[in-house]
Amino acid sequence: MAVKGKYEQVHWVIKVIQWLGCIFLLSILAMGSIFLFKQPLSVNALKWVQFIQTTAIFLLPPLCMAYLWSKQPLEWLRMKGNGRCTIGDKRWMMGNGIWAIILMLVALPAINLLGYWNQQMTLPAFLEPLEQWMKTSEENAKVLTEQFLNVTTFGGLIINLLLMALLPAMAEELTFRGVLQRLFQAKGEKQEEKGERIPHLAIWCSAILFSAIHLQFYGFVPRMLMGALFGYMLAWTGSLWIPILMHFTNNAMAVLLYFVALRQGWDMEKVDAIGTNDTLWLGVVSMVITVVGIYAFRRSITMSNASSRMSKGN
Repeated sequence: MAVKGKYEQVHWVIKVIQWLGCIFLLSILAMGSIFLFKQPLSVNALKWVQFIQTTAIFLLPPLCMAYLWSKQPLEWLRMKGNGRCTIGDKRWMMGNGIWAIILMLVALPAINLLGYWNQQMTLPAFLEPLEQWMKTSEENAKVLTEQFLNVTTFGGLIINLLLMALLPAMAEELTFRGVLQRLFQAKGEKQEEKGERIPHLAIWCSAILFSAIHLQFYGFVPRMLMGALFGYMLAWTGSLWIPILMHFTNNAMAVLLYFVALRQGWDMEKVDAIGTNDTLWLGVVSMVITVVGIYAFRRSITMSNASSRMSKGN
């Protein structure tokens, strides 16, 4: 009996249950990976555990579900041409990919500034236990990240780029934009594929969950806005590769900057503060240019798709 596309017509609620069930089963298996390594876990062992858990929770479930939900799983995930005439144009994709990378690089000081503002957040006194938990979670995540990034060899750099940039970019975009954004979309998939409808609610719901799942609440706002940007990039271009590329660029720059800072003896706190304090002007300029760049990108995509549809009609 063919399994591919078997559950294509089931209700979206059933799809959510299937997807969560897949995550649950694979996460149970992934948790067992901890016992494969000598206790207490070394940094290298923690990296292996991170690799296994990210693969099990974020990478494999979207691929498995797309296989069950569509006879063309890569098209369903927007990783292959989905009917828009421009998606199959390699030059079009390359051009948009380059612009997406540039846009992400330009936005880095703005992201730092938004993160700085987010860190000023304080909760009311009656929520002090929650605030303390949030700070503890943030600090634990920061310590673990710094342990992972603390490499000075090029071999270690390559491993970190694969583990902390490429894998999360692929896995998280498959989960949050590839699957979740589509499941959140209430109706009108055919209209969306034709570029006639932008699923705003689906984009923002996915972005909120994308930020919340990291449990780093003092970076919640910039991460949510990045998630929304990735979602709109997917809706505008019809290709999941564009948000994957932007996500990878953001992560890779953090890995590369930390690596260079360690080798050159730079103060990493000053690097992270680019766009704030003494360089506040750079953060503001970055924010303005990023907004203008997003508008220009959107306008370019709209005009390109309109031109392509007119050509088809003729």
